[in-house]
Amino acid sequence: MKPTVVLVHGAFAESASWNGVIGRLQAVGHRVVAAGNPLRSLSGDAAVVSSILDTIDEPAVLVGHSYGGAVVSNAAVGHDNVKVLVFVAAFAPERGESIAELSSRFPGGTLGDNLHEVPLPDGSMDLYIRQDNFHKQFAADLPAEQAALGAATQRPLNTVALNEGSGEPAWKTVPSWFIYPELDFNIPREAHRFMAERAGARASIELPGASHAIPASQPEAIAQWIEIAAKSI
Repeated sequence: MKPTVVLVHGAFAESASWNGVIGRLQAVGHRVVAAGNPLRSLSGDAAVVSSILDTIDEPAVLVGHSYGGAVVSNAAVGHDNVKVLVFVAAFAPERGESIAELSSRFPGGTLGDNLHEVPLPDGSMDLYIRQDNFHKQFAADLPAEQAALGAATQRPLNTVALNEGSGEPAWKTVPSWFIYPELDFNIPREAHRFMAERAGARASIELPGASHAIPASQPEAIAQWIEIAAKSI
């Protein structure tokens, strides 16, 4: 029996962003769960995914995209059934690091210049990518019509999640695989390389010409990479 694959989306996306990956993984025999990521706080979001992992008895491959990488790094702690972590254009923070800190440590990111802020009653803010720049910033290798749908349906990241430091990350004890795009304007390419090396990744690969939205734009490559990681179990 093949391991269950749990997919965790990141900011400015939703579970449906994995649709192309899900079909391919199901076709080769994996049970797949695309978790809903609240995008409210790192600790709270990780707790939600951890609760999903509590219901899975068989071995699991835990996959995070973008901010979802920080979530899976925290959610997998204490779950012996999580055998592999896969980071898809994703953050892999060290204990105490926030994704805001990681994304600004290396040059090349332009996300901060393209955010629309929505103040909330609790004093935090929800962050969206400006719709007029969504295609270029987030999903340049998707057709314009598909990117426009993504811009309209994007789910916001709360500033608490942006700035909260990570707990002790699971990538220190769980084998990891990294796949990231050449043309990522949300997380600089040098940040991806740094995080993969720091995590002692079993393997990492860069997708030429790809954007940050690789679960949607490069589903075949993502599914193949997840399958390679799963076969290592």
